Amino acid sequence: MTGKRLCHAALIALCIATGAWPAWADGEVPVISRQISDFRIGSAETKFGSLEFLGGLEMVSSKALFGSLSSIRFRQDQKHFVGVLDTGQWLAGTIDRDVKSRISGLSDVEIMPMKNGSGRSFEGKGHMDAEGLAFDGDRILVSFEQDHRVDVYPDPGFVESRAIGTLPILIPRKMLKDNRGLETITVAPASSPLKGGVVVVSERGLDSDGNRAAAILSGPLKGRFSVARDGSFDVTDGAFLPNGDLLLLERRFNMAEGIGMRLRRIKSADIRPGAVVEGELLLEGNFNSQIDNMEGLDAFQAADGTTHIILVSDDNHSILQRNLMLEFRLYDEPQLLGSSD
Repeated sequence: MTGKRLCHAALIALCIATGAWPAWADGEVPVISRQISDFRIGSAETKFGSLEFLGGLEMVSSKALFGSLSSIRFRQDQKHFVGVLDTGQWLAGTIDRDVKSRISGLSDVEIMPMKNGSGRSFEGKGHMDAEGLAFDGDRILVSFEQDHRVDVYPDPGFVESRAIGTLPILIPRKMLKDNRGLETITVAPASSPLKGGVVVVSERGLDSDGNRAAAILSGPLKGRFSVARDGSFDVTDGAFLPNGDLLLLERRFNMAEGIGMRLRRIKSADIRPGAVVEGELLLEGNFNSQIDNMEGLDAFQAADGTTHIILVSDDNHSILQRNLMLEFRLYDEPQLLGSSD
């Protein structure tokens, strides 16, 4: 067992042995967190190109449903978040920070069942394999794979509500593999060339040229485009930066190459119908990095004006995998659209 796995097992064992799990009410989830101070294991390096590693968490819970986190989005206060689990659950809570403003834990965490358009809840991946989430005004959009679709929920009220609508996904279903569907859904800034358009990107649904199928579902540039595929990486989430550029999170896992993740940035002007976009590589990690099955990504502008990026992993409810949350600061963020000197 590697050092990371030993640490993960030790964290769980410590919580059980010391009775560290607090009491909780129905729906509330106790989460025990260990802070991560290094991105490259054993290295004090924090700068990686235009990114600075700010810290992270490894998280465990005695609540069986905790884990399998597919996507996370932060509210405007940059503290409260909503996520989806690929087992058909909503996740909501708050991030805590220490005196140095590093993320230190999660509090007020709740897990609640999602409802489909008929008002039914399913625990498992057959009908409610939720993979992506996006805030869009007074609604929340959720992308699903296997039963490929984008459902619409009211916000507030998404927990109690059934799905109140479905968006046409524009991508032919024959391009979407059962478990490699619409991993990414995100909404562009209103000031960007996409004018608030909803964008979806498939994990491994390929077009006729072998590139990942993607689409702009709304707005003046509505239509399909593609994301260039490079090697054995798959897209797992995306988020728009304040200036309209698109960040894409990718992961890799196979026996020949091992585990990997990378973060790419695509210029806003390149995203249009018929385009094949590739973008700039911002970050890459492997078994020497504090990564796991990286699935979720969000970006927001902090109070000091810098852009923060948060990544989360999906542990697949496996003792051999970890629930991680990693935070970076982006230093070379271009001038915001519509701003002046």
